[in-house]
Amino acid sequence: MSFLGAHAAVLLHGCLLTVVLAAASWLLALVVGLTLALLRMSGAVILEYLVIALVEYQRNVPPLVHIFLWYFGVSSLLPQGLQDFANAHHGEFCFSVIAIGLYYGAYISEDIRSGLRSIPAGQMEAARALGLSYFAAMRRVIVPQALRAALPPLTSEAVLLLKTTSLAMVVGVKELSFVTQDIANRTFQVFDAYASGTAIYVVLSLAVLGSGAWLSRRLQPRGP
Repeated sequence: MSFLGAHAAVLLHGCLLTVVLAAASWLLALVVGLTLALLRMSGAVILEYLVIALVEYQRNVPPLVHIFLWYFGVSSLLPQGLQDFANAHHGEFCFSVIAIGLYYGAYISEDIRSGLRSIPAGQMEAARALGLSYFAAMRRVIVPQALRAALPPLTSEAVLLLKTTSLAMVVGVKELSFVTQDIANRTFQVFDAYASGTAIYVVLSLAVLGSGAWLSRRLQPRGP
């Protein structure tokens, strides 16, 4: 308890930054995943093959390599003014969000596509018969049902994404793994430091799983 009391503020800061990094990456991944899934099911052959290529690229390259590519590679292609701005405004955080969000966006697109394919074709036909356009039918009828069907795998992806945020420490993001290692290096209380970090990750992961289970119950269709 004395260890936690002495380092509570630092651990809390790292925990909060982990949550913010995970939330921002998850929102980007959800938008990317939904967009890719809809494009792949649009019926346009060229778009379908482009999406397949992008998804396979993202899924077959380790997330750490994606982070390095964005932080060291893509950032070096920016104009010098933008590089200076990024360096002065936590560019490591932003590039980590982009890398992790795009990586998990590829996985989420497959989860959402499976959800879309689980919706009977009659749902779209009924929506169009009621006068809804294709996009209105997708937005109001098909996509909400698909997201509900895909919620269990989306919850699992959220937990994996949360744990993947620990890789951002390699580019200097001071999230939970970064501050845990820093405490261990400064105090030499290695077991206490990493045990505390482990416990916090377990709590955060269980919170995500619990939120997913609660949301799944809330979204269950009610009988007449």
